Amino acid sequence: MKLTHYVISPPLQPFVKLICTMDCEGDTDTCHITVLPDACVELFVNYSTTPLAIIDNEIYHQSIVSARMTRPTSVQMRKGAGCIAVCFYPGMAHRFFNVAMHELTDKNTSLNDLWKGLTPALEERLANTPGNNERVALLQHYLLQQCNGENEDVVLAYCLSQARATKDFLPVSQLVNATGISQRHLARKFQQYVGVSPKEYLSVTRFVRALAQLKRYPELSLTQIAYESGYYDQAHFNHDFKNYTGLAPGDVVRAAHVLY
Repeated sequence: MKLTHYVISPPLQPFVKLICTMDCEGDTDTCHITVLPDACVELFVNYSTTPLAIIDNEIYHQSIVSARMTRPTSVQMRKGAGCIAVCFYPGMAHRFFNVAMHELTDKNTSLNDLWKGLTPALEERLANTPGNNERVALLQHYLLQQCNGENEDVVLAYCLSQARATKDFLPVSQLVNATGISQRHLARKFQQYVGVSPKEYLSVTRFVRALAQLKRYPELSLTQIAYESGYYDQAHFNHDFKNYTGLAPGDVVRAAHVLY
């Protein structure tokens, strides 16, 4: 599979983590990857006549929104398939889809169900556009049109920034005390804008931090990676990897088909 990354336009940069094209080409008939959960919502827009992908054994012909929150996803793309992938920062996809994000969690939802009437025309324009640079520019234009202008939720923004910045595991009670709102109110905000509870989000964030450490410091032992990522012990580290990947940490590192 060929992955090509693109520059994100400045107005989208606060919301979009990355944009890339994915083209299944070469000698093999299918490209198979396993994508790990990261609490992000992704948009996959098809620009080919080939079905978009087979995801967890279900075929998707057209564009989808995938909320990969708490479990790994098995993806197969057939030769000739091509799409643009847009990955939103946690808590930011809700600005582009008029739905409570928990309704999308761990699901693949047809983009046409969310952007009523817009998707077929968008896919046709992308298919008729001669190059991927031009396709990405066109999709970014569509995204800007769909972005709502609501003010940022300062409580949620604070919690997400603390989760990113804190090296050690961050208890939900600490966020509750810092924001001055009830745990139930905080949970509603996370379900509405992120798609999971605060506890689950913090757990996935710690797991993602461990994945980054594994990639950045391959010379460190798994025990060192665990402590550097905020785990209390090796057992919790191993449990999260088994829960979020189905594999042991060492197997994740060695698996060529696992994308993280």
